[in-house]
Amino acid sequence: MPAKQTKPKIVPKRGKPVVTPGTPDDLSVDQAQQEATTDASDRKFKSKDIQGLKYLDMIAPLLERLHDDQCERDKAGNRDLHYDQLCMLVLLYLFNPAITALRSIPQATELAKVKKRLGCGRTSLGSLSEASRVFDADRLKEVIAELGQHAQSVHGQKSLHGINQTITLVDGSLVSCLPRLIDASIFKGQSNSHLVKWRLHTHFEVDRYVPTRIDVTPDAGGQHDERSVLEQTIQRDRLYVMDRGYAKFSLFNKIVQAKSSYVCRVRDNSVYDVLEQRVLSEKAVAAGVLSDEIVDLGRHQGGNRERPGHPVRLICVRCSAHTSRGKYHGTSTGPSSDGILRIVTNMLDVPAEIIALIYSQRWIIEIFFRFFKQLMGCSHLIFHSQNGIEIQCYCALIACLLINIWTGRKPTKRTFEMISYYFMGLASEEELIAHLEKLKRHYDATAT
Repeated sequence: MPAKQTKPKIVPKRGKPVVTPGTPDDLSVDQAQQEATTDASDRKFKSKDIQGLKYLDMIAPLLERLHDDQCERDKAGNRDLHYDQLCMLVLLYLFNPAITALRSIPQATELAKVKKRLGCGRTSLGSLSEASRVFDADRLKEVIAELGQHAQSVHGQKSLHGINQTITLVDGSLVSCLPRLIDASIFKGQSNSHLVKWRLHTHFEVDRYVPTRIDVTPDAGGQHDERSVLEQTIQRDRLYVMDRGYAKFSLFNKIVQAKSSYVCRVRDNSVYDVLEQRVLSEKAVAAGVLSDEIVDLGRHQGGNRERPGHPVRLICVRCSAHTSRGKYHGTSTGPSSDGILRIVTNMLDVPAEIIALIYSQRWIIEIFFRFFKQLMGCSHLIFHSQNGIEIQCYCALIACLLINIWTGRKPTKRTFEMISYYFMGLASEEELIAHLEKLKRHYDATAT
């Protein structure tokens, strides 16, 4: 590459524009357009800042089915922004850090490259905000399922290849946004905060190293509780790996009834009777396994609580002991640990060290949440309605699947940065391909 084109390659952090309650959902079209041009936090960018749009061409045919969604409502026939075009613009936001907020997207739609590749004309902020509430987010699930058929297996744990069910990590993560102006004082009085919190209930497949499902709910109990949401989304032939927040006997029973399995950590003070003590192998002892038992779980609990209707295996594994530790700005603390992980499962024939290894994979979903929020910019919600948040999350799932298909590898930070460089025009296509080839050689060498 010529020396004159060599530049420091720094991916800009996605800005978090100052947003006041009531934007953008409460803005009129004229107000939205005015703020789009006057917001001081927006950085002006040009056509040269955007390239790589041809790599979005592979998703375009799958999104075409959404083009006429909700058009029956448009009696005048003057809808300019269609569902497939909205999704392409959100994908552009996810891959290009130069686009830092919803207010940046209208400017991008003025660029010739964007108009040509994405097939959309100039779009106003008001149209984007309205579209996020009108289009049906659930229709993206069929696109995700079809795209997921092309995702490749990238996981390198050969010890797990004998598991004949899809290992699926399950957890939730919170994102926050400002409510509309009319609701701000209500939330302030209820929770001492102006922010509305949404929980992203996520399923992550270890083998393909991609998220396959996100359900968005308010951060509340009842039907929005993480265990209740999982009960409604259980699938056949999956091995669900969960933390102790999901420990619930009725959930365990429903997973088994659905012909699936579970590996779940339970609380340190769990009540049980030992029915059978199993002999530990040398591999299990070397992996830190302390005991392997068949137990009667929850036998002495009072009331009419549902108990496991199947044999339960309890495996105790050595870990680092710790006391309660603060998480975010001192708002919450995690429970203490006595240095023993207590893991329950309905899988009776899998070696104890493999069960311990399966549970250790749960940390992958925490890494994904960091990738999802910090690199893909999803800690900043560009839409504020539940339907709009679901559209943004589903487009993020599509982006993760595209990375898997493009690279055939785990979506590491370095690879995502290189893709971002390319979309920003800082890296050439040859440099991107060279990076992927280098990544492939590294994985092949590691595998051997």
